[in-house]
Amino acid sequence: MAGKYLRGAFVSFSETFPIPVPNVIIFQYNPETLTHSWTPAATGGAASTGSAAPGGAADANSNPLAVTGPPGESFSFTLMLDANDMIADGNAVSAALATASGVYTRMAALEMLMFPVSSTGGGLIGTISSALGLSSAPTGPNTPIPAQTLPMTLFIWGPGRIVPVRMTSMTTTEKLYDNILLNPVHAEVAVGCRVLTTQELGFITGTLGTIASTAATYTQTLREALAILNLANGVGDIIGMLPV
Repeated sequence: MAGKYLRGAFVSFSETFPIPVPNVIIFQYNPETLTHSWTPAATGGAASTGSAAPGGAADANSNPLAVTGPPGESFSFTLMLDANDMIADGNAVSAALATASGVYTRMAALEMLMFPVSSTGGGLIGTISSALGLSSAPTGPNTPIPAQTLPMTLFIWGPGRIVPVRMTSMTTTEKLYDNILLNPVHAEVAVGCRVLTTQELGFITGTLGTIASTAATYTQTLREALAILNLANGVGDIIGMLPV
């Protein structure tokens, strides 16, 4: 039986309603291994071949050490899904879904993170609201075709990592099936996601933009605070080794 513990999650938002409605996908099990990758920021100029600027400094536009922004950040991990544990965990709704469709519901919710939504609201929550007549999108022959983007999704891994991400890859390996409808009852989902850059966050407007920017700022501020705390580690041991 699954125990009670803090679990990671994806939270996908749709702005179909006046208040964004989250689709919360809580991990059934936390992944055993999480790969956190960093990509160096692109350089902003080539090595200087001309004369130096006044004072002996090279022109800023030709500084080979200049970068265009922060480094790229991404996460990858594998999620485990098991219908038998969903049935045994004591939640009546989860047990009923798992009995009827195995782990299809969790798989489908994850897969929807890869599908684009229109600027007027779409995806999973948008489909439901449209069916109920709650969508505020205009209709008629003169309605322009809205641009489509992937859902604004937060990756939550404890209180220290809450970041807006874009799903970059998803590979599902179905391992066991039931004997009636061949519903998958055990599966592994390898997920890759990339943290949105500051420039990308600027294109998310309204309430969704506020949520995404707040999450990114919070996590970066916490990272900087923890880095400052690390200054206390080994300062006395290393100071004598410096050549100045």
